[in-house]
Amino acid sequence: MKLDLTPAGWHVIILMKKLPAGQGGKPDICCGTGRTNIRGRRRFVMKTPELTTLCYLERDGQYLMLHRVKKEQDINKDKYIGVGGHFLYGESPDECLRREVFEETGLTLTSYRARGIVTFVYGDDVVEYMHLFTADEWEGELKECDEGTLEWIDIDRVCDLPIWVGDKAFFRLLKEGAPFFSLKLVYTKDDRLTGVWLNGEAMTV
Repeated sequence: MKLDLTPAGWHVIILMKKLPAGQGGKPDICCGTGRTNIRGRRRFVMKTPELTTLCYLERDGQYLMLHRVKKEQDINKDKYIGVGGHFLYGESPDECLRREVFEETGLTLTSYRARGIVTFVYGDDVVEYMHLFTADEWEGELKECDEGTLEWIDIDRVCDLPIWVGDKAFFRLLKEGAPFFSLKLVYTKDDRLTGVWLNGEAMTV
């Protein structure tokens, strides 16, 4: 079936499609996004969340930050973030982490720690599950990154930089040495933070 996603004036609805019962006798449920145009024609579209890693290398009270200034079409344009990126098919979080850090910095991690999962929701179209890491040992020489400028920033100054507002929540958790956590951050398309949840409970930044 070919899906036509181009007509203007469509609005988003949630569509639940009941599939034939499986061997266990219980129906399977398939969730997705239905779109209905002004003529009432409905299309069924599946959305897949993005899987990424995000890492903060730490030394002498500083984090290695990536100032994203080199790409025009960049959701992180002009913001400071950690290093990392999208999973390749079949990669584990550790494999993705090591590959992305090496590609962006030239450094090979030798000691790192998984700190949490960050669910990043941006408008209606972007859902990203970020595996958050910190690292304290590596090998190699820092190289220039083609996605932005790499800078060592004092940890106490990080929250004064142009960062995603919700990042302040996990920076606080990292500073407090919190155990592995699940953090959800919800933004509008104009970068306004509208909700923060830590381990399923609402919190303030």
